[in-house]
Formats: sequence, structure tokens, C-alpha cells
Amino acid sequence: MFPIRRAQSPAAPTAAGLPPDRQRDALLAADLQDVPFWRRATPAVAAIVVVGLADLLSGKDRYLAPLMTVVPVIAALTLRPGELFAVCAVGLLAVFGLSRYDEVVNINDARFVYGAMLSYIVLTLFSAWVARIRMRRAAAFAAVSSVAEAAQRAILRLPGPVVGPLRLAVRYVSAADASRIGGDLYSVLETPHGTRVAVGDVRGKGLAAVQTAAVVLGAFREAAYDETGLRGVAARVEASVERHVPDGEFTTALFVEFRTAGVIELLQYGHVPPIRVDGEGKAHVLDSPDPWVPLGLGRLAAGEPVSWGRDFGVDDVLVLYTDGVIEARHRRSGEFYPLAERVGELVQGAARSAGELEAAVERVYGDLLAHTGGKLGDDALLLLITRTDDRAAEGV
Repeated sequence: MFPIRRAQSPAAPTAAGLPPDRQRDALLAADLQDVPFWRRATPAVAAIVVVGLADLLSGKDRYLAPLMTVVPVIAALTLRPGELFAVCAVGLLAVFGLSRYDEVVNINDARFVYGAMLSYIVLTLFSAWVARIRMRRAAAFAAVSSVAEAAQRAILRLPGPVVGPLRLAVRYVSAADASRIGGDLYSVLETPHGTRVAVGDVRGKGLAAVQTAAVVLGAFREAAYDETGLRGVAARVEASVERHVPDGEFTTALFVEFRTAGVIELLQYGHVPPIRVDGEGKAHVLDSPDPWVPLGLGRLAAGEPVSWGRDFGVDDVLVLYTDGVIEARHRRSGEFYPLAERVGELVQGAARSAGELEAAVERVYGDLLAHTGGKLGDDALLLLITRTDDRAAEGV
């Protein structure tokens, strides 16, 4: 019997699926409460200053104090109700002071002044109510985002930085910013048959893509421990997709097995080819000699998929990714991101340590964002892998 190892989460989750600090940060960021008070109050205070200066500079024959009613409206966008009352109290004092400066209070009929101040007070109360509603909606949005992130963590079961003989560095970005859930998937498992990796890209987005990703990952996690060969693993995943995924939906996938030091076995199901970067920084695209159709379309093809092997040395870095990376378009020219041309220089030497590998994936991701102008239009996954067993064997 093989020993059973329980996967460890990178951070201890709560019942809701996320650590308390992550939930609190999500709420603060959703309502700008992670921004210091003085910065959130700056727009409203600036409005007080601008209206006051405009009234003073226009002379006593111009009465502009009623324009101060913009202060509660602006404050409602960024401040809590208590903070709003404090800032608006300063605005009310400014209204009273400007009225005395313009000698409006000395007019026999001062009802205009009282009306302006009453309007300001009523608008302040209404703005405080709006601020309270805003905070409730922000809390609801943060809760939904936290649950979505917890669901993604439950589906992906993020691996640690080291799995078996492999060292990993990952960047996963979903184009659906609000949900933080995308159709890209990956899993790295240490099994009795070697360390096995699955990377995939589900057709489409949203809940349907998440459901398909759950099917693929669930089947892979079971088959990876049971099947002695990589083709058997992929066949189990293919069968599960055909049973549980609607017709016409498919998933591109790449399966990799690290069993023998210095060699990897690959099996490609319509996925973009991996890239091996050697110690000199030269990128080698590992094209399949016999490409196969994506998962879910196997019944439409004759024959069966064939795996192939490649060398994987001590200084090599294996770059796995999804088409959201290479199909990211340039911010001006619209050209696709040339990963194969740039990745060699960006990850050269990353096999030396975990810190350098993490820095390498950050460089690739930063270069990708620079190419697109800071925003991605599709889900994107970058997974960099090096071997630690080869380096240990060589005494490095």
C-alpha cells in the first residue's frame, strides 16, 4: 500500500475558506478603507477650500456659500458616516463664516441664510445615509469576492513552492477580476509513480468553465495516484470529461511526468507547447511529434494520443502556460506576446534557487503586462518548474 499524504494549504483557511486577514483586506479594499483617512477626506476638504476661496475672492457682493452643498455629496463617495459628519461640520462652519463675511446675516430678511444652512444639514444627513448604503454594498461585494476566491482555492488546491523533486513558481491571473475565478487550471502532485503535472485551459469563462475545471482537476487527482503510466492518467481524465461535461465543450491540456532524473515525459491534448529554457538562456519549444485533440473531443479522432520524452537538466527551466499569455495583444500594435522570443533571457539562471525562480516568473509576468499596457483580456497562467533532485545529486 502506498502512503497517503494530505495536501497542505499555503495558508490555514477559516470556515469561509480564507484567512481572516484576507477577508478583512477584501472588505477594506472594496470600500477604499485601506486608504488613510486624510487621503479619503482630501476631495471633500478641497471642495470646502475651493468654495471658500471663490467666495472670498469674488468680494462681498457675491454670495457663493450655498455652493458648499457639494461637500456632503463628495464626502459620501469615500467617507464613513461618522467621518462624513466631521468633515461636513467644518463645511457648515465655513457656510456660517462666509455668510457673516458677505454680511448676508445683516439683511433684514435673513431667511435665505437659514434656508441655505438648512439645505446643507438635510443634504448632509442624506449623504450619511448614502455612505452607509455604500458601505453595506461594499461589504456584500467583498463577501462575494472572498467566497469566489475560496472556491478557486478549493478547486485549484494551490501547491507549495516545492513538490517532490520540483521547485515551482506560479502566476495565475483571471480576466474576471470581480470573481477571481477563471477557466485556466493546473495541478502538481507527488505520486508513487513520479511527480505529475497537469495544465489546462477550459473553453469559455464563468461558472460553466469553473465546473469543467473542477471535473478535469478532480479526475486528474484521482488518476495520478492510481495509474502507472501517463497515458492511463490522461485516458481517465478524458473519460471523466466525456461523462460530466456537456457536448461541444472542451479543454486543452498538457500532462507532464517527472519520474527519472534528467528526463520528462509529456502528453499534449491540443494545448500550447511548453518551453524549456536551458542554462545558457536559450528557449526550446517542445512541440509534440503527434499532437492530439483537446479533452472532450477524443471520440471525434481516430487512434490514440502518444506521449514523448525530452531531456530536462539541472539548469533547465520548464515554462508551462496557457494561451492567455501568448495571445495577449500589444497595447498599440495589437501583436501577440512573443513568449518564446523573450522568455529565455527573462528566466535564465532561475534554476539556481527558489528566490531566483520566483523573481523569474515575476519578470515574465511584468514583461507581459508591459506588452499589454497593464491589463489582460483573458485568463493567464504561468508555471515555471525546475528540478531539485538533479542539483542535489551534483552537490550544488
